Amino acid sequence: MTEDERPAAPEEPADGPAADSPFPVPTAAPVPATDGTGPVAPASRRRRDLRAAALIGVLTLLLGFALAVQVRNADEAQVLAGAREEDLVRILDELNSREERLRAQIAEQRTALQELSGSGSRTGTALEEARRQAEAFGILNGTLPAQGPGITLTIGDPSDEVRVRDLLDVIQELRGAGAETMQVDGVRIGLSSAVTGSAGSLRVDGTGLRAPYEFLVIGDPQGIETAMNIPGGVVQAIGNRGGSATIEQSELLVVDALRPLDRPQYAAPDEDD
Repeated sequence: MTEDERPAAPEEPADGPAADSPFPVPTAAPVPATDGTGPVAPASRRRRDLRAAALIGVLTLLLGFALAVQVRNADEAQVLAGAREEDLVRILDELNSREERLRAQIAEQRTALQELSGSGSRTGTALEEARRQAEAFGILNGTLPAQGPGITLTIGDPSDEVRVRDLLDVIQELRGAGAETMQVDGVRIGLSSAVTGSAGSLRVDGTGLRAPYEFLVIGDPQGIETAMNIPGGVVQAIGNRGGSATIEQSELLVVDALRPLDRPQYAAPDEDD
């Protein structure tokens, strides 16, 4: 056999499975139990093997991503180094245009932020105004407690001669004199309050009253007292029936009796406007 016809000698084996691979191939082994109860159960080993495999996969992906980014940066550097002067000028113009667009977007966002801030301020003012209006309506309707200057009107009726009509006249005259809110014997007077019963057994909104009837009224004290004492007014009318009416001005009164909120049964807001 000639020297050319001799079979080729077998190649020497590599040192290990990691010699031809650019990354070392890690191996996982089950972790023995450390609590003295014996070897780890097969299900536990499988779970740990899965976790180890997942961790290896994540690390491999991260390493591959880092290598790709490095290669891309190197390629871009090589491209720029070998580019012509005209290409470099064009790339610079594109970068400048991109910077201008980004600056314009930032300016737009800042303008929008300022508008939103101003809108929020206006919204806050509108909400505050709505809150004040709701409080005013609550006081007038009797659904909120109130305090302020006013008078205490006490009507005595020793002979039980004060009628429903007399009490209605008192309420209407107080409103006409500028009373903003009032209560009588712990019952808040509202727009829909009803006076019923008979002399000596009067009722307001179904609650019985007992003489002497005490009105707590918030409003201009002097103006209300003057209006109540005009000739032919309720004070004189109550006196003509054998009763009495005394007025005491106060710098601060508290009207804390509350009415339930009246909800309309048929009326609804007009949504056309």
